[in-house]
Amino acid sequence: MTLDQLRLFIAVAEREHVTAASRAMNVTQSAVSAAIAALEERYGVRLFDRVGRGIRLSEAGHLFLPEARAVVAQAVAAENVLDEISGLKRGTLRAVASQIIAAYWIPSILVAFRRKYPQITVELAVSNTEEAAKKVREGEAELGIVEALVDDPALAQWPLGKDNLTIVQADAVVPQHADREWLRKQVWVMRELGSGTRATLEHYLRRLGIAPDELNVSLVLPSNESVRTAVEAGAGIAALSSLVVAPALLAGTLHAASEVPESRFFYGLRHKERYRSPAADAFVEMIDLANRRHGPQPQSGRQT
Repeated sequence: MTLDQLRLFIAVAEREHVTAASRAMNVTQSAVSAAIAALEERYGVRLFDRVGRGIRLSEAGHLFLPEARAVVAQAVAAENVLDEISGLKRGTLRAVASQIIAAYWIPSILVAFRRKYPQITVELAVSNTEEAAKKVREGEAELGIVEALVDDPALAQWPLGKDNLTIVQADAVVPQHADREWLRKQVWVMRELGSGTRATLEHYLRRLGIAPDELNVSLVLPSNESVRTAVEAGAGIAALSSLVVAPALLAGTLHAASEVPESRFFYGLRHKERYRSPAADAFVEMIDLANRRHGPQPQSGRQT
């Protein structure tokens, strides 16, 4: 039994005329007759009584008609759901972002997305970069936005934006040169292993010839806010996103000791083999649009 057979049966039942049904459904008369015959043969029942040159629903046909209508109506409802999803009129976008992105970079884009697509529910989880990559890999999130590249061949990765790190301290006396020796002598407050912030800092230190394990690390904390608060309290120095420290620098509770001179990118993550929903595509497009409005961003190949 197929939906086409059901639709043709309903058309004949409503008109009690094969030719009229074929015209209404824009198919040949023989196609209509074949569909009815296939149903009757498959189930061993007569759906129509042939009376002279006309046809009438049989008792079996009368019983079958409301069920056929219900099945076709359910199929139409299912098709409407898919149309609404493809047209961004329904659906859920499950995304995951690392802390800085979720707290400082993406909220305004989320607001704009909800205004444009109010019927799409956005579920945003917050994790560090490694955990976010795991969620995308395992299908818990369709789209990830993180602060560093991850070593995972299952994931497509591409730049979505950029940021800089600032080395900050509570002391208002800023060093003239935050050079290699000065950095080695400081007491550090660090993000946890697996965070994009820490990975970017360690890459910078190695470029200066400083092994990360040479540093005097007093605290390792799991969020940017806890690191910033500890530094404000005098626990040491830290490297944090310029997005995170901007309000504290403006308020004078922190002071910039040095800028990390290399930009770091924010990266989009998708699983290479999983379904790409229209909602996720629309969200990425909105991020690209925001980047174009607010200045140049890194050029990249699109995700694969």
